[in-house]
Amino acid sequence: MTKPTLGNPQNTIEVLQKYKFNFQKKFGQNFLIDTHVLDKIIQSAEITKDDMVLEIGPGIGTMTQYLAEAAGKVIAVEIDKNLIPILQDTLQAYENVDVINEDVLKLDLAKIVEEENGGRPIKVVANLPYYITTPIIMGLFENHVPLKSITVMVQKEVADRMQTGPGNKDYGALSLAVQYYAEPYIVANVPPNCFMPRPKVGSAVIRLTRHDEPPVEVKDEKLMFDIIRASFNQRRKTLANGLKNAGKWNLPKEVIEEAIETLGKGASVRGEALSLEEFAKLSNVIYTHLN
Repeated sequence: MTKPTLGNPQNTIEVLQKYKFNFQKKFGQNFLIDTHVLDKIIQSAEITKDDMVLEIGPGIGTMTQYLAEAAGKVIAVEIDKNLIPILQDTLQAYENVDVINEDVLKLDLAKIVEEENGGRPIKVVANLPYYITTPIIMGLFENHVPLKSITVMVQKEVADRMQTGPGNKDYGALSLAVQYYAEPYIVANVPPNCFMPRPKVGSAVIRLTRHDEPPVEVKDEKLMFDIIRASFNQRRKTLANGLKNAGKWNLPKEVIEEAIETLGKGASVRGEALSLEEFAKLSNVIYTHLN
């Protein structure tokens, strides 16, 4: 295999100039230009030659080169067609990389994993565009794409939100959803000067290791997430009012309050005070009332 040639500012600038590439604000493009950070991502994702890796948003192929060295196979999904000729150039030495020019949110990833990896779980590694971080991560989990872990660069604040627990100001629907599906661990904080162009905010690499089994038992997953969303949609309101105002369940307020009372928290509790276990319990009680 060849040695990765990208990953430092000099080489990145050369490639961009050669192809007269213009950054697209709409795609949230910030390319990594720090080899230490790249090494750290590959290392924390624990990639081996037995792994197939899905990379979302390869850009000019900086991290893709590192992934290709470490993994058995890399599928890189890039939405910007202007980057495709650049990727054909920067990745030409690597025979184990396939580039797909598509919007990752529209792809049937489970089908790709079935065809390319015999349905065995893959690892996802990405420097994610910040504006669609949540839809991408939730899409991977909710569509039950077979995966072992997701190691991604995200906005620092989003990484904090994924990892935090009840009572914290960053705690919300995303924290609960991520923790239902995976074990979050912040690997490293990454300052803006590690990117080109420099983002205005700090970033972090977070690794989400998929649970073999969800940590809580729920009778209806969708119902639980609807309850979670309703309870955080109006943060200032009590949980009882949030659920009542959602207008999703045809239940009298007394029944909702009774269900909340089973948690031993009192009816004036707010959603942000409840743990994942408590949301699971609440949703199971409400499920019984609905059925």
